[in-house]
Amino acid sequence: MEPVNLFDLASKQSRWLSVRQSAVAGNIANADTPRYVAIDVEPFEKVLDRTAVHMSATQSGHLGGGAEAAYAVRPQEFTGAPLPSKNTVVLESELMKAGEIRRAFELNTAIVKAFHAMMLSAVKG
Repeated sequence: MEPVNLFDLASKQSRWLSVRQSAVAGNIANADTPRYVAIDVEPFEKVLDRTAVHMSATQSGHLGGGAEAAYAVRPQEFTGAPLPSKNTVVLESELMKAGEIRRAFELNTAIVKAFHAMMLSAVKG
């Protein structure tokens, strides 16, 4: 059993939040695009379930694929009345997701800062 590295976990969540933020921003940008299908990423819990063992790159060119390749971007389920543009973007829903992402980024940063301060106090004695 290997120890949980909080900094690694926070880094993974930060990358996931970045990909989700890009998906939500794309949905908002295409709110008036006819027949656009809104997308979202899989929940972070599923990402954690899949990453029991991971590879580490010793050089930047070793591992291919961007952050989007690591997180399944999928079409979003649409439940609601048909929109005039015949797309599946609901701006209120996307704006709520953007707020959730912002709060998650803030929480992630606060946890990392607190853990860093705790480690510094342990090292300094």
